[in-house]
Amino acid sequence: MSGSAAVGPGPLTVALLRGGPRAAVKVAVVALHLRGAVAPGPQGTIRTSNPSPGTSFASGLALEKAVRGSLYLPAGVRELMDRPRVRRALTELRGEAAAAGLLRRLPPRRTRAARRVLRELRASVPLPAGPEGLSPAEVLLAVALYGDAALTALVPRFTEAAGLKGRGGPQERGLSRGGDVGGDAFIGCAGGWGA
Repeated sequence: MSGSAAVGPGPLTVALLRGGPRAAVKVAVVALHLRGAVAPGPQGTIRTSNPSPGTSFASGLALEKAVRGSLYLPAGVRELMDRPRVRRALTELRGEAAAAGLLRRLPPRRTRAARRVLRELRASVPLPAGPEGLSPAEVLLAVALYGDAALTALVPRFTEAAGLKGRGGPQERGLSRGGDVGGDAFIGCAGGWGA
């Protein structure tokens, strides 16, 4: 996987293009987890954690900052997506993708260029069998590209405890709002596109 993460859109944008807002929030949560900033909370939720000394949050990634700042109480992915800071950060991420020619604004759908980028990334970055030998950037790109399959292979304990797989933990099951859309399917309105 070396070198792939530095070319093209970042993992948050790749996740947005592949699976919509919910997928992008999941990648932001995993990024924060890899830095020790979040941990599993009660009943399949996510909570803040004390990051390792020297951990920087000045990365400029608005969605990661919004997710961490919105965890004033433990929350599941769906609840996080409803919090105003996260909604604003998702709107900003969609705007950046649209400005790069990867997303149409109305209706919000992937462009041909986005489909080509995803196809090329999948061809050059296969789904890893496990986290051994992968950098955090490579883990994030794999999660962005492959969703639940990568979550299960690369961060299985955190995925299960934090309710990241599918529609989430017990707090989120049975809710009617959209879920993580995998593969090439793309539902523009699922999971808060209109936010």
